Amino acid sequence: MESLRELFKIGFGPSSSHTMGPQIAASQVKTRYPQASKYVVDLYGSLALTGKGHLTDYIIKKTLGDRTEIHFKSETLPYHPNGMRFYIYREDQLIDTLTAYSIGGGSVEFENSKLSQAKQVYPHQTLKEIEKHIETEGISFYDYVMNYEDDNFKAYLFEVLDTMFACVQSGLSAEGTIPGKLQLKRVAKSMYQQALNTRRESERERLLVSSYAYAVSEENACGHKVVTAPTCGASGVLPAVLYYCYKQLNIPRKELIKALAVAGLFGNVVKTNATISGADGGCQAEVGTACSMAAAAYGWILELNNSLIEYAGEMGLEHNLGLTCDPVGGYVQIPCIERNGFGALRAIDAALYAKQLGYLRKNKVSYDAIVRVMKETGKDLNSAYKETSLGGLAKEFGIKDGG
Repeated sequence: MESLRELFKIGFGPSSSHTMGPQIAASQVKTRYPQASKYVVDLYGSLALTGKGHLTDYIIKKTLGDRTEIHFKSETLPYHPNGMRFYIYREDQLIDTLTAYSIGGGSVEFENSKLSQAKQVYPHQTLKEIEKHIETEGISFYDYVMNYEDDNFKAYLFEVLDTMFACVQSGLSAEGTIPGKLQLKRVAKSMYQQALNTRRESERERLLVSSYAYAVSEENACGHKVVTAPTCGASGVLPAVLYYCYKQLNIPRKELIKALAVAGLFGNVVKTNATISGADGGCQAEVGTACSMAAAAYGWILELNNSLIEYAGEMGLEHNLGLTCDPVGGYVQIPCIERNGFGALRAIDAALYAKQLGYLRKNKVSYDAIVRVMKETGKDLNSAYKETSLGGLAKEFGIKDGG
C-alpha cells in the first residue's frame, strides 16, 4: 500500500478527483513539457459530465496557462471514468500525447507510467494481513503505521490535524452563500449556535458534530483548503469526529494524531482493494469510506481492541453500501454537504455499537469482506449514479453541469 501521505492530501476543493487530481496531472505535464506552445486537453466520462460544476476546466487552464484548449467528451476511457488526454504542441507540431486518470482522493495514474507514480511503503494489502502482523509483533495499528512511514510522518500528521481543525473553525465563522447557481446558504455557523443554545445534552452533542461536518464541507464547496479524508467530497466526516473529540471530550492532539493514523490505515485498505472514487463506486466509496475511517478513529479514542476497531470500521462502510453519487448541477453541495453530517454521526454510532455488540457476539462480517462487497456494488451501480449528474437528485433538479 502507498503512504498515508497519498491518502491525506492538503489542497483545495471542491473535488479531489475533479479538481485536485486534474491540477496535479496538469502540473506534471507542464513540468515535463515547460516549453510547449499549446496544450489541448480532452476530458472524458465523469470529468466531462460534471467538470464545470467541479471546476475541472478552470483548474487545468489555470495550471497550464492561457494557451490551453479544453474539450468535453461524453465517452469513457477504458481504465477509469475520470480520464484525461493531454496533447502537447510545440510550434503547432504535436510532440506527445499523455493519458491520465484521476482515480480518487487527488491521486493520479498516467497510462504506461510516463510520469511518476506513488511508491508502495506498506508490505501488506488487506486488514487481515495487517492484523496478523501486528498480533505477531504485539503492536497497535498506530505502531504499525509509524513503523513503515518516514521519520517526518508524525509531524505531517500534526499538519493534517491542524489543517482539518483550521477548516472547521473557518467554516464555523463564515456566513453567506456558497458559489454556484444553486445559491445554497451556509448554515454551519447557525447550526453551531443552535447547538450551544440547546438544553438537551444528547441533542447538543449531535448538533455540534453536525456543525463541524457542515463547516468543513461548506469550506470545501467554496474551494477553500481542506484535507482529503479520503476525498474532498467526503472531507467533513473525519475532521468533525476528531474536532468533537478535541473540544467536547478534551482528547489531546498527541492522541488524536494516533486516531488519525488508524483512520488512514482503514482508508488505505479501501483505496488499495476497492475504490475511493465516486465516479467509480458511487458515494459509498467516498462518504462510506470516510464514515468507516472516522468510526475506526473513534474506536481508537474509546480504547477498543483491534477486533472492535475493525468492527466499528466495518459497520461504518457496511451501512453506506449502495450510496449513490448524484451531485446536483455537478456541484459538491447537494446532497454532499448534508451527507457529510450524517456520515459523521453514523461513524460515532458505529463505534458505540461495536463497543457494546462486540462483547455480546463476534462480528461475522470482516472488514476485508465488506470492502470487496463495496467494490462489487460499485461495479453494479448504473453510471447515472456515479458522479455523472445523470440520475437521482441531479436528474430530479434538472440543472445542467455548472448551470
